[in-house]
Amino acid sequence: MQTRLPTEERQVEIAAAALRLAGEISPALITTAQIAEEVGISQGAVFRHFTAKDQIWHAAMVWVRTELLAAIEAAAQAAPSPLEALRAVFKAHVEFVAIHPGVPRFIFHEMESAKDSPVKREVRSLLRSYRELLLALLDRAAQRDLLSAGLDRDAAATLLVGAVQGLIMQAMAAGRANALKTQADAVFTIYLQGICGGRRAK
Repeated sequence: MQTRLPTEERQVEIAAAALRLAGEISPALITTAQIAEEVGISQGAVFRHFTAKDQIWHAAMVWVRTELLAAIEAAAQAAPSPLEALRAVFKAHVEFVAIHPGVPRFIFHEMESAKDSPVKREVRSLLRSYRELLLALLDRAAQRDLLSAGLDRDAAATLLVGAVQGLIMQAMAAGRANALKTQADAVFTIYLQGICGGRRAK
């Protein structure tokens, strides 16, 4: 059994455990008893921090939004040019999912429901922030005349997110999270050719 942690740290630990389990078990089938066992605490201890399983999933999505945005923003800031920043964001997203394979399974499961939820609102918040970052990078690339003339940048941002999601779905279907990395560079190269046309990436 683990030692007592501050509430916020324990909540993060419980949420992270739920996401790890989602990489192996359908999120719909995960129980609080399994989460407690994964963390190494009693089921009662789980309920001292969360009164319902839905709250655990909401905390998990808050963690995903915070960590993924931090990863892609750091990747973008470290890149020397807007196009390299787009590549870095793409690779950071792929790397994040490869490390946390339960995340897409959890999100896809939540999005299947027609009912709105705090988790869906967190997903929408993540996508808004993600798109804002991509559009800012595309705007910088356009200012440097690196993109095809008349490129629909909103569609280009949608396509980049969709490319990652497509890779994720194929990796999930194959049961191999590492398959994401093997095709990521080739997929991004095709994407870059599409948005740049005949211009050289700088």
